[in-house]
Amino acid sequence: MYEKLVSYAARQLELDAAQITPGSTFESLGIDSLDIVEMIMDLETELGVELEMEDQQISTFGELAEFIESKLN
Repeated sequence: MYEKLVSYAARQLELDAAQITPGSTFESLGIDSLDIVEMIMDLETELGVELEMEDQQISTFGELAEFIESKLN
């Protein structure tokens, strides 16, 4: 899942994939809340799962990957 997120961010948000690590925060990469919402909506469509993010404290790519994996299992 982590690799899928990095690929998405590189493609859709025009980021350098080499700069993204599991510990990279969205803020440090210039990803704003609208970008995050769009990314989550695209992933929900692609994966066929609803990702309820309201009560989640997720700020890194690694945390997001773990959260999505937990919803898929």
